[in-house]
Amino acid sequence: MARMLLGTMNGYDSTKVHRRSPSEGRDAAFRELMLHDAQTSLSHELGRLIKTAPPGQETSVRAQFDGFERLFARFLQETGPSVKWEDIATLPNDAIKPYNELQTNFSKDAIKSMLDKLVVLKLNGGLGTSMGCTGTKSLISVRNELTFLDLTVQQIENLNIAYGANVPLVLMNSFNTDEETEQTLRKYGKMKVEIHTFNQSRYPRINRESLLPVARSCVEDTDSWYPPGHGDVYESLNNSKLLGKFIEQGKKYVFISNIDNLGATADLGILNFLLNPRESPAPEFVMEVTDKTRADVKGGTLVQYGGKLRLLEIAQVPKDRVDEFKSVSKFKIFNTNNLWVSLEAMNRVVENHSLHMEIIVNPKTLDNGLNVIQLETAVGAAIKNFEGAIGINVPRRRFLPVKTTSDLLVIMSNLYSLKHGSLEMNPKRSFPAVPLVKLGNSFTKVKDFLSRFASIPDMLELDHLTVSGDVTFGRGVSLKGTVIIIANHGDRIDIPPGAILENKIVSGNLRILDH
Repeated sequence: MARMLLGTMNGYDSTKVHRRSPSEGRDAAFRELMLHDAQTSLSHELGRLIKTAPPGQETSVRAQFDGFERLFARFLQETGPSVKWEDIATLPNDAIKPYNELQTNFSKDAIKSMLDKLVVLKLNGGLGTSMGCTGTKSLISVRNELTFLDLTVQQIENLNIAYGANVPLVLMNSFNTDEETEQTLRKYGKMKVEIHTFNQSRYPRINRESLLPVARSCVEDTDSWYPPGHGDVYESLNNSKLLGKFIEQGKKYVFISNIDNLGATADLGILNFLLNPRESPAPEFVMEVTDKTRADVKGGTLVQYGGKLRLLEIAQVPKDRVDEFKSVSKFKIFNTNNLWVSLEAMNRVVENHSLHMEIIVNPKTLDNGLNVIQLETAVGAAIKNFEGAIGINVPRRRFLPVKTTSDLLVIMSNLYSLKHGSLEMNPKRSFPAVPLVKLGNSFTKVKDFLSRFASIPDMLELDHLTVSGDVTFGRGVSLKGTVIIIANHGDRIDIPPGAILENKIVSGNLRILDH
Protein backbone atom coordinates (compact mmCIF):
# COMPACT_ATOMS: atom_id res chain seq x y z
CA MET A 1 0.00 0.00 0.00
CA ALA A 2 1.22 3.45 -0.77
CA ARG A 3 2.94 5.56 1.81
CA MET A 4 3.24 9.34 1.59
CA LEU A 5 5.70 11.62 3.31
CA LEU A 6 4.90 14.78 5.22
CA GLY A 7 3.78 17.44 2.77
CA THR A 8 3.03 15.03 -0.08
CA MET A 9 -0.50 13.98 0.88
CA ASN A 10 -2.18 16.12 -1.78
CA GLY A 11 -2.61 14.12 -4.98
CA TYR A 12 -2.62 10.91 -2.96
CA ASP A 13 -2.53 7.65 -4.94
CA SER A 14 -3.36 4.40 -3.15
CA THR A 15 -1.06 2.21 -5.22
CA LYS A 16 2.01 4.37 -5.83
CA VAL A 17 4.19 6.57 -3.68
CA HIS A 18 5.74 9.70 -5.07
CA ARG A 19 9.18 10.23 -3.56
CA ARG A 20 11.23 13.22 -4.58
CA SER A 21 14.66 12.24 -5.87
CA PRO A 22 17.88 13.64 -4.39
CA SER A 23 18.06 15.96 -7.39
CA GLU A 24 14.86 17.52 -6.12
CA GLY A 25 16.53 18.34 -2.84
CA ARG A 26 15.85 15.30 -0.68
CA ASP A 27 18.62 12.97 0.28
CA ALA A 28 18.31 9.81 2.33
CA ALA A 29 19.72 11.34 5.49
CA PHE A 30 17.22 14.21 5.46
CA ARG A 31 14.37 11.78 4.81
CA GLU A 32 15.39 9.58 7.75
CA LEU A 33 15.60 12.60 10.00
CA MET A 34 12.14 13.75 8.97
CA LEU A 35 10.66 10.30 9.55
CA HIS A 36 12.26 10.13 12.96
CA ASP A 37 10.88 13.56 13.85
CA ALA A 38 7.38 12.57 12.71
CA GLN A 39 7.47 9.41 14.85
CA THR A 40 8.86 11.26 17.86
CA SER A 41 6.25 14.01 17.57
CA LEU A 42 3.45 11.46 17.32
CA SER A 43 4.72 9.58 20.40
CA HIS A 44 4.79 12.85 22.35
CA GLU A 45 1.22 13.69 21.33
CA LEU A 46 -0.06 10.21 22.18
CA GLY A 47 1.60 10.45 25.59
CA ARG A 48 -0.23 13.71 26.16
CA LEU A 49 -3.53 12.18 25.06
CA ILE A 50 -3.15 9.22 27.44
CA LYS A 51 -3.13 11.68 30.36
CA THR A 52 -6.64 12.81 29.34
CA ALA A 53 -8.08 9.25 29.41
CA PRO A 54 -11.04 8.70 31.76
CA PRO A 55 -10.07 7.25 35.16
CA GLY A 56 -9.45 3.51 34.99
CA GLN A 57 -9.03 3.47 31.20
CA GLU A 58 -5.37 4.52 30.98
CA THR A 59 -4.06 0.94 30.53
CA SER A 60 -6.58 0.17 27.79
CA VAL A 61 -5.87 3.41 25.95
CA ARG A 62 -2.12 2.82 26.19
CA ALA A 63 -2.48 -0.68 24.69
CA GLN A 64 -4.48 0.75 21.78
CA PHE A 65 -1.97 3.55 21.20
CA ASP A 66 0.89 1.02 21.19
CA GLY A 67 -0.82 -0.71 18.26
CA PHE A 68 -1.37 2.61 16.53
CA GLU A 69 2.29 3.62 16.92
CA ARG A 70 3.42 0.38 15.30
CA LEU A 71 1.02 0.98 12.41
CA PHE A 72 2.14 4.59 12.04
CA ALA A 73 5.82 3.57 12.01
CA ARG A 74 5.13 1.19 9.14
CA PHE A 75 3.18 3.89 7.33
CA LEU A 76 6.24 6.12 7.47
CA GLN A 77 8.81 3.48 6.54
CA GLU A 78 7.18 1.32 3.87
CA THR A 79 7.48 2.69 0.36
CA GLY A 80 6.30 1.75 -3.10
CA PRO A 81 3.49 -0.59 -4.11
CA SER A 82 2.73 -3.41 -1.66
CA VAL A 83 2.92 -6.01 -4.45
CA LYS A 84 4.94 -6.27 -7.64
CA TRP A 85 2.55 -7.53 -10.28
CA GLU A 86 5.21 -9.55 -12.08
CA ASP A 87 5.98 -11.47 -8.84
CA ILE A 88 2.44 -12.82 -8.46
CA ALA A 89 2.59 -16.58 -9.07
CA THR A 90 -0.07 -19.08 -10.09
CA LEU A 91 -1.86 -20.63 -7.13
CA PRO A 92 -0.65 -24.17 -6.32
CA ASN A 93 -3.22 -26.91 -6.91
CA ASP A 94 -3.62 -27.52 -3.18
CA ALA A 95 -4.09 -23.83 -2.27
CA ILE A 96 -7.87 -23.94 -2.74
CA LYS A 97 -9.80 -26.94 -1.44
CA PRO A 98 -13.20 -27.75 -3.00
CA TYR A 99 -16.02 -27.59 -0.46
CA ASN A 100 -17.64 -30.76 -1.83
CA GLU A 101 -14.62 -32.79 -0.71
CA LEU A 102 -15.33 -32.08 2.96
CA GLN A 103 -16.90 -34.74 5.16
CA THR A 104 -20.48 -33.86 6.09
CA ASN A 105 -21.90 -36.79 8.10
CA PHE A 106 -21.12 -36.91 11.81
CA SER A 107 -22.58 -38.46 14.94
CA LYS A 108 -24.26 -36.19 17.46
CA ASP A 109 -21.45 -36.79 19.96
CA ALA A 110 -18.84 -35.91 17.36
CA ILE A 111 -20.67 -32.68 16.52
CA LYS A 112 -20.88 -31.69 20.20
CA SER A 113 -17.17 -32.40 20.64
CA MET A 114 -16.31 -30.21 17.65
CA LEU A 115 -18.66 -27.36 18.56
CA ASP A 116 -17.22 -27.20 22.08
CA LYS A 117 -13.89 -26.21 20.51
CA LEU A 118 -15.41 -23.37 18.44
CA VAL A 119 -15.87 -19.64 19.02
CA VAL A 120 -18.07 -17.60 16.66
CA LEU A 121 -17.04 -13.97 16.25
CA LYS A 122 -19.07 -11.40 14.33
CA LEU A 123 -17.68 -8.09 13.13
CA ASN A 124 -20.23 -5.62 14.49
CA GLY A 125 -18.60 -2.23 14.15
CA GLY A 126 -20.57 -0.82 11.23
CA LEU A 127 -23.41 1.67 10.99
CA GLY A 128 -26.39 1.45 8.65
CA THR A 129 -25.54 4.61 6.74
CA SER A 130 -25.26 2.84 3.35
CA MET A 131 -28.94 1.90 3.73
CA GLY A 132 -30.05 5.32 4.93
CA CYS A 133 -30.28 4.28 8.57
CA THR A 134 -28.79 5.82 11.68
CA GLY A 135 -27.32 3.65 14.39
CA THR A 136 -25.91 0.14 14.47
CA LYS A 137 -26.38 -1.80 11.23
CA SER A 138 -26.86 -5.17 12.94
CA LEU A 139 -30.06 -3.82 14.54
CA ILE A 140 -31.81 -3.25 11.18
CA SER A 141 -34.76 -5.62 10.60
CA VAL A 142 -34.08 -7.82 7.59
CA ARG A 143 -36.59 -10.67 7.70
CA ASN A 144 -39.79 -11.34 9.66
CA GLU A 145 -39.08 -8.30 11.88
CA LEU A 146 -35.82 -9.96 12.95
CA THR A 147 -32.50 -8.09 12.87
CA PHE A 148 -29.06 -9.30 11.81
CA LEU A 149 -28.23 -9.72 15.50
CA ASP A 150 -31.47 -11.61 16.24
CA LEU A 151 -30.73 -14.08 13.45
CA THR A 152 -27.14 -14.57 14.62
CA VAL A 153 -28.20 -15.30 18.21
CA GLN A 154 -30.87 -17.72 16.95
CA GLN A 155 -28.30 -19.61 14.88
CA ILE A 156 -25.92 -20.10 17.81
CA GLU A 157 -28.67 -20.96 20.27
CA ASN A 158 -30.01 -23.60 17.89
CA LEU A 159 -26.58 -25.26 17.69
CA ASN A 160 -26.18 -25.23 21.46
CA ILE A 161 -29.63 -26.70 22.10
CA ALA A 162 -29.52 -29.28 19.30
CA TYR A 163 -26.16 -30.72 20.34
CA GLY A 164 -25.83 -29.81 24.01
CA ALA A 165 -22.84 -27.66 23.09
CA ASN A 166 -21.47 -24.37 24.36
CA VAL A 167 -20.52 -22.22 21.38
CA PRO A 168 -19.94 -18.65 22.59
CA LEU A 169 -20.92 -15.70 20.42
CA VAL A 170 -18.45 -12.82 20.42
CA LEU A 171 -19.23 -9.38 18.98
CA MET A 172 -16.47 -6.99 18.01
CA ASN A 173 -18.12 -3.58 18.39
CA SER A 174 -16.74 -0.17 17.60
CA PHE A 175 -17.21 2.96 19.71
CA ASN A 176 -20.00 3.78 17.22
CA THR A 177 -22.00 0.62 17.97
CA ASP A 178 -21.03 -0.47 21.49
CA GLU A 179 -23.63 1.35 23.60
CA GLU A 180 -26.60 0.51 21.41
CA THR A 181 -25.50 -3.13 21.08
CA GLU A 182 -25.01 -3.57 24.83
CA GLN A 183 -28.53 -2.25 25.49
CA THR A 184 -29.99 -4.66 22.94
CA LEU A 185 -28.18 -7.71 24.36
CA ARG A 186 -30.31 -7.58 27.49
CA LYS A 187 -33.22 -9.17 25.63
CA TYR A 188 -31.20 -12.35 25.02
CA GLY A 189 -30.60 -13.00 28.74
CA LYS A 190 -32.64 -16.21 28.87
CA MET A 191 -31.37 -17.70 25.63
CA LYS A 192 -28.90 -20.59 25.62
CA VAL A 193 -25.99 -18.64 24.22
CA GLU A 194 -23.05 -17.08 26.02
CA ILE A 195 -22.46 -13.63 24.51
CA HIS A 196 -19.23 -11.67 24.88
CA THR A 197 -18.40 -8.24 23.51
CA PHE A 198 -15.26 -6.21 23.11
CA ASN A 199 -14.45 -2.99 21.32
CA GLN A 200 -12.06 -2.67 18.44
CA SER A 201 -9.45 -0.01 18.91
CA ARG A 202 -10.20 3.70 18.84
CA TYR A 203 -7.41 5.37 16.87
CA PRO A 204 -6.82 9.10 16.42
CA ARG A 205 -7.35 10.64 13.00
CA ILE A 206 -4.17 12.22 11.68
CA ASN A 207 -3.86 15.67 10.14
CA ARG A 208 -2.71 15.12 6.56
CA GLU A 209 -0.26 18.02 6.69
CA SER A 210 1.28 17.78 10.15
CA LEU A 211 0.87 13.99 10.58
CA LEU A 212 -0.20 14.64 14.18
CA PRO A 213 -3.42 13.57 15.92
CA VAL A 214 -6.39 15.88 15.44
CA ALA A 215 -7.75 15.03 18.91
CA ARG A 216 -6.88 17.27 21.83
CA SER A 217 -8.41 14.95 24.44
CA CYS A 218 -9.46 11.29 24.79
CA VAL A 219 -12.98 12.39 25.69
CA GLU A 220 -13.38 14.59 22.64
CA ASP A 221 -16.15 14.13 20.08
CA THR A 222 -16.01 11.12 17.77
CA ASP A 223 -14.95 13.16 14.71
CA SER A 224 -11.39 13.04 16.00
CA TRP A 225 -11.33 9.24 16.23
CA TYR A 226 -12.00 6.23 14.03
CA PRO A 227 -12.24 2.42 14.24
CA PRO A 228 -9.22 1.12 12.24
CA GLY A 229 -10.88 -1.55 10.10
CA HIS A 230 -11.63 -5.17 10.94
CA GLY A 231 -7.95 -6.15 10.72
CA ASP A 232 -7.80 -4.82 14.27
CA VAL A 233 -9.71 -7.89 15.49
CA TYR A 234 -6.55 -9.83 16.34
CA GLU A 235 -4.96 -7.31 18.68
CA SER A 236 -8.25 -6.12 20.16
CA LEU A 237 -9.41 -9.66 20.96
CA ASN A 238 -6.08 -10.22 22.71
CA ASN A 239 -6.27 -6.90 24.58
CA SER A 240 -9.77 -7.80 25.80
CA LYS A 241 -8.33 -10.93 27.51
CA LEU A 242 -10.98 -13.03 25.73
CA LEU A 243 -8.38 -14.69 23.49
CA GLY A 244 -6.48 -16.07 26.46
CA LYS A 245 -9.71 -17.05 28.20
CA PHE A 246 -10.97 -19.10 25.25
CA ILE A 247 -7.61 -20.87 24.89
CA GLU A 248 -7.74 -21.79 28.60
CA GLN A 249 -11.25 -23.19 28.06
CA GLY A 250 -9.94 -25.54 25.36
CA LYS A 251 -11.36 -23.64 22.40
CA LYS A 252 -9.32 -24.24 19.24
CA TYR A 253 -10.71 -22.14 16.37
CA VAL A 254 -12.63 -18.92 15.91
CA PHE A 255 -14.97 -18.41 12.97
CA ILE A 256 -14.90 -14.72 12.00
CA SER A 257 -17.40 -13.11 9.62
CA ASN A 258 -19.31 -9.91 8.92
CA ILE A 259 -22.58 -9.78 10.83
CA ASP A 260 -24.38 -8.59 7.70
CA ASN A 261 -23.44 -11.76 5.77
CA LEU A 262 -26.51 -13.90 6.39
CA GLY A 263 -24.86 -16.92 4.75
CA ALA A 264 -21.99 -17.02 7.24
CA THR A 265 -23.14 -19.79 9.57
CA ALA A 266 -20.98 -22.22 11.56
CA ASP A 267 -20.11 -25.01 9.12
CA LEU A 268 -19.48 -28.49 10.52
CA GLY A 269 -17.64 -29.69 7.42
CA ILE A 270 -15.04 -26.93 7.65
CA LEU A 271 -14.77 -27.27 11.42
CA ASN A 272 -14.14 -31.02 11.12
CA PHE A 273 -11.54 -30.41 8.41
CA LEU A 274 -9.64 -28.20 10.87
CA LEU A 275 -10.05 -30.26 14.03
CA ASN A 276 -9.58 -33.71 12.50
CA PRO A 277 -7.13 -33.25 9.63
CA ARG A 278 -6.31 -36.25 7.49
CA GLU A 279 -2.89 -34.76 6.96
CA SER A 280 -1.11 -33.15 9.88
CA PRO A 281 -0.83 -30.39 10.85
CA ALA A 282 -4.14 -28.58 10.37
CA PRO A 283 -4.15 -25.17 8.66
CA GLU A 284 -3.87 -22.27 11.07
CA PHE A 285 -6.01 -20.09 8.81
CA VAL A 286 -8.79 -20.84 6.32
CA MET A 287 -10.38 -18.24 4.06
CA GLU A 288 -13.71 -19.11 2.49
CA VAL A 289 -13.71 -18.06 -1.15
CA THR A 290 -16.40 -18.49 -3.78
CA ASP A 291 -16.62 -18.30 -7.56
CA LYS A 292 -16.43 -14.79 -8.93
CA THR A 293 -19.27 -13.42 -11.07
CA ARG A 294 -19.54 -10.11 -12.92
CA ALA A 295 -21.03 -8.63 -9.76
CA ASP A 296 -17.91 -9.49 -7.75
CA VAL A 297 -15.10 -8.21 -9.96
CA LYS A 298 -13.89 -5.71 -7.33
CA GLY A 299 -13.65 -8.34 -4.58
CA GLY A 300 -10.27 -9.34 -3.17
CA THR A 301 -8.76 -12.59 -4.42
CA LEU A 302 -6.13 -15.08 -3.25
CA VAL A 303 -2.75 -15.17 -4.98
CA GLN A 304 0.60 -16.84 -4.40
CA TYR A 305 3.21 -14.24 -3.49
CA GLY A 306 6.60 -14.73 -1.92
CA GLY A 307 5.88 -18.40 -1.34
CA LYS A 308 2.72 -17.74 0.70
CA LEU A 309 -0.98 -17.25 0.09
CA ARG A 310 -1.85 -13.60 0.06
CA LEU A 311 -5.05 -11.56 -0.21
CA LEU A 312 -4.87 -9.19 -3.18
CA GLU A 313 -7.27 -6.23 -3.03
CA ILE A 314 -8.15 -3.99 -5.98
CA ALA A 315 -6.53 -0.98 -4.25
CA GLN A 316 -3.16 -2.77 -4.47
CA VAL A 317 -3.44 -3.36 -8.22
CA PRO A 318 -1.53 -1.07 -10.63
CA LYS A 319 -3.95 0.97 -12.72
CA ASP A 320 -2.84 -0.67 -15.94
CA ARG A 321 -3.64 -4.10 -14.46
CA VAL A 322 -7.12 -3.42 -13.05
CA ASP A 323 -8.94 -4.98 -16.02
CA GLU A 324 -6.78 -8.08 -15.65
CA PHE A 325 -7.59 -8.21 -11.92
CA LYS A 326 -11.32 -8.00 -12.70
CA SER A 327 -11.07 -10.87 -15.19
CA VAL A 328 -13.30 -13.77 -14.18
CA SER A 329 -11.16 -16.13 -16.25
CA LYS A 330 -7.82 -15.27 -14.60
CA PHE A 331 -8.90 -14.61 -11.01
CA LYS A 332 -11.79 -16.98 -10.60
CA ILE A 333 -12.53 -16.67 -6.89
CA PHE A 334 -12.93 -13.88 -4.34
CA ASN A 335 -12.79 -13.52 -0.57
CA THR A 336 -16.11 -13.85 1.31
CA ASN A 337 -14.51 -12.57 4.55
CA ASN A 338 -15.58 -15.80 6.28
CA LEU A 339 -12.39 -16.79 8.11
CA TRP A 340 -11.39 -19.65 10.41
CA VAL A 341 -8.35 -18.97 12.58
CA SER A 342 -6.47 -21.07 15.13
CA LEU A 343 -6.71 -19.31 18.49
CA GLU A 344 -3.25 -20.47 19.58
CA ALA A 345 -1.73 -19.28 16.30
CA MET A 346 -3.51 -15.95 16.66
CA ASN A 347 -2.10 -15.57 20.16
CA ARG A 348 1.39 -16.36 18.86
CA VAL A 349 1.45 -13.79 16.03
CA VAL A 350 -0.04 -11.08 18.24
CA GLU A 351 2.27 -11.66 21.18
CA ASN A 352 5.45 -11.72 19.10
CA HIS A 353 4.32 -8.75 16.96
CA SER A 354 4.76 -10.72 13.73
CA LEU A 355 1.28 -9.84 12.47
CA HIS A 356 1.73 -7.87 9.25
CA MET A 357 -1.20 -6.62 7.19
CA GLU A 358 -1.12 -4.15 4.32
CA ILE A 359 -2.02 -0.66 5.46
CA ILE A 360 -5.07 0.95 3.88
CA VAL A 361 -4.61 4.73 3.85
CA ASN A 362 -8.08 6.26 3.91
CA PRO A 363 -8.18 10.04 3.26
CA LYS A 364 -11.16 11.91 4.74
CA THR A 365 -12.36 15.48 4.96
CA LEU A 366 -14.05 16.40 8.24
CA ASP A 367 -17.15 18.60 8.44
CA ASN A 368 -14.94 21.54 9.38
CA GLY A 369 -12.96 21.11 6.14
CA LEU A 370 -9.87 19.60 7.78
CA ASN A 371 -8.12 16.93 5.69
CA VAL A 372 -7.20 13.85 7.70
CA ILE A 373 -6.03 10.30 7.10
CA GLN A 374 -7.03 7.02 8.71
CA LEU A 375 -4.67 4.04 8.80
CA GLU A 376 -6.69 0.82 8.52
CA THR A 377 -6.18 -2.91 7.96
CA ALA A 378 -8.36 -5.74 6.64
CA VAL A 379 -8.84 -8.96 8.60
CA GLY A 380 -8.24 -11.26 5.61
CA ALA A 381 -4.87 -9.69 4.85
CA ALA A 382 -3.45 -11.56 7.86
CA ILE A 383 -3.56 -14.87 5.95
CA LYS A 384 0.13 -14.59 5.00
CA ASN A 385 1.14 -14.63 8.69
CA PHE A 386 -0.22 -18.11 9.42
CA GLU A 387 1.21 -21.56 8.69
CA GLY A 388 -0.52 -23.89 6.25
CA ALA A 389 -3.13 -21.29 5.31
CA ILE A 390 -5.53 -22.33 2.53
CA GLY A 391 -8.75 -21.25 0.86
CA ILE A 392 -11.91 -23.36 0.67
CA ASN A 393 -14.14 -22.76 -2.36
CA VAL A 394 -17.59 -22.67 -0.78
CA PRO A 395 -21.04 -22.52 -2.41
CA ARG A 396 -22.49 -19.09 -3.05
CA ARG A 397 -25.08 -19.66 -0.32
CA ARG A 398 -22.35 -18.93 2.25
CA PHE A 399 -22.02 -15.40 0.89
CA LEU A 400 -25.27 -13.46 1.32
CA PRO A 401 -24.19 -9.96 2.35
CA VAL A 402 -26.77 -7.23 2.83
CA LYS A 403 -25.00 -4.00 1.94
CA THR A 404 -27.84 -2.21 0.12
CA THR A 405 -31.61 -2.29 -0.20
CA SER A 406 -31.11 -4.23 -3.45
CA ASP A 407 -29.61 -7.04 -1.33
CA LEU A 408 -32.40 -6.59 1.21
CA LEU A 409 -35.10 -7.14 -1.43
CA VAL A 410 -33.56 -10.49 -2.36
CA ILE A 411 -33.32 -11.58 1.29
CA MET A 412 -36.92 -10.55 2.07
CA SER A 413 -38.36 -12.33 -0.97
CA ASN A 414 -39.72 -15.84 -1.40
CA LEU A 415 -36.33 -16.90 -2.76
CA TYR A 416 -35.51 -17.80 0.83
CA SER A 417 -37.11 -19.32 3.88
CA LEU A 418 -35.93 -18.89 7.45
CA LYS A 419 -35.04 -21.82 9.71
CA HIS A 420 -33.46 -21.35 13.15
CA GLY A 421 -32.02 -18.00 12.12
CA SER A 422 -30.48 -19.35 8.89
CA LEU A 423 -31.64 -18.60 5.36
CA GLU A 424 -32.34 -21.52 3.04
CA MET A 425 -32.90 -21.21 -0.71
CA ASN A 426 -36.49 -22.03 -1.70
CA PRO A 427 -36.46 -25.56 -3.18
CA LYS A 428 -38.93 -24.34 -5.81
CA ARG A 429 -36.17 -22.17 -7.30
CA SER A 430 -35.12 -24.15 -10.38
CA PHE A 431 -31.47 -22.99 -10.26
CA PRO A 432 -29.32 -21.89 -7.31
CA ALA A 433 -27.99 -18.58 -8.68
CA VAL A 434 -29.20 -15.46 -6.88
CA PRO A 435 -30.83 -12.90 -9.23
CA LEU A 436 -28.98 -9.67 -9.95
CA VAL A 437 -31.02 -6.79 -8.50
CA LYS A 438 -30.24 -3.09 -9.02
CA LEU A 439 -32.58 -0.59 -7.38
CA GLY A 440 -32.21 3.13 -8.11
CA ASN A 441 -31.67 6.07 -5.78
CA SER A 442 -35.36 6.29 -4.85
CA PHE A 443 -34.93 2.97 -3.01
CA THR A 444 -31.62 3.68 -1.22
CA LYS A 445 -33.04 4.32 2.25
CA VAL A 446 -34.77 1.41 3.97
CA LYS A 447 -37.77 3.59 4.85
CA ASP A 448 -38.25 4.69 1.23
CA PHE A 449 -37.62 1.16 -0.01
CA LEU A 450 -40.36 -0.32 2.20
CA SER A 451 -42.85 2.41 1.25
CA ARG A 452 -42.55 1.48 -2.45
CA PHE A 453 -43.66 -2.15 -2.03
CA ALA A 454 -47.23 -2.99 -0.99
CA SER A 455 -45.77 -6.49 -0.64
CA ILE A 456 -42.47 -8.04 -1.68
CA PRO A 457 -42.84 -9.44 -5.23
CA ASP A 458 -42.67 -13.11 -6.15
CA MET A 459 -39.08 -13.50 -7.40
CA LEU A 460 -38.75 -17.27 -7.68
CA GLU A 461 -38.14 -17.15 -11.43
CA LEU A 462 -36.31 -13.82 -11.58
CA ASP A 463 -32.88 -13.54 -13.22
CA HIS A 464 -32.29 -9.78 -13.34
CA LEU A 465 -34.18 -6.75 -12.06
CA THR A 466 -33.27 -3.11 -12.69
CA VAL A 467 -35.49 -0.35 -11.32
CA SER A 468 -34.81 3.37 -11.79
CA GLY A 469 -36.83 6.44 -10.91
CA ASP A 470 -40.17 6.91 -9.15
CA VAL A 471 -41.56 3.35 -9.19
CA THR A 472 -43.98 1.59 -6.82
CA PHE A 473 -45.13 -2.04 -6.68
CA GLY A 474 -48.67 -3.16 -5.88
CA ARG A 475 -49.52 -6.23 -3.85
CA GLY A 476 -48.92 -9.67 -5.34
CA VAL A 477 -46.62 -8.66 -8.20
CA SER A 478 -44.61 -11.45 -9.88
CA LEU A 479 -41.25 -10.83 -11.56
CA LYS A 480 -39.73 -13.40 -13.95
CA GLY A 481 -36.70 -13.54 -16.23
CA THR A 482 -35.21 -10.12 -16.94
CA VAL A 483 -37.31 -7.12 -15.88
CA ILE A 484 -36.25 -3.50 -16.41
CA ILE A 485 -38.45 -0.66 -15.11
CA ILE A 486 -37.39 2.92 -15.82
CA ALA A 487 -39.38 6.01 -14.87
CA ASN A 488 -37.78 9.06 -16.40
CA HIS A 489 -37.42 12.31 -14.49
CA GLY A 490 -40.88 13.70 -13.72
CA ASP A 491 -42.62 10.41 -14.59
CA ARG A 492 -43.98 7.79 -12.23
CA ILE A 493 -44.68 4.10 -12.75
CA ASP A 494 -47.08 2.17 -10.50
CA ILE A 495 -46.88 -1.57 -11.14
CA PRO A 496 -50.49 -2.68 -10.57
CA PRO A 497 -51.48 -5.32 -8.01
CA GLY A 498 -51.22 -8.89 -9.30
CA ALA A 499 -49.15 -7.90 -12.35
CA ILE A 500 -46.90 -10.55 -13.87
CA LEU A 501 -43.83 -9.13 -15.59
CA GLU A 502 -41.77 -11.66 -17.51
CA ASN A 503 -38.86 -10.50 -19.69
CA LYS A 504 -40.34 -7.00 -19.88
CA ILE A 505 -39.03 -3.46 -20.20
CA VAL A 506 -41.40 -0.91 -18.67
CA SER A 507 -40.75 2.79 -19.22
CA GLY A 508 -42.60 6.07 -19.44
CA ASN A 509 -45.46 6.97 -17.13
CA LEU A 510 -48.01 4.60 -15.54
CA ARG A 511 -50.20 5.85 -12.70
CA ILE A 512 -52.74 3.88 -10.70
CA LEU A 513 -55.18 6.31 -9.07
CA ASP A 514 -57.67 5.59 -6.30
CA HIS A 515 -61.31 6.39 -7.10
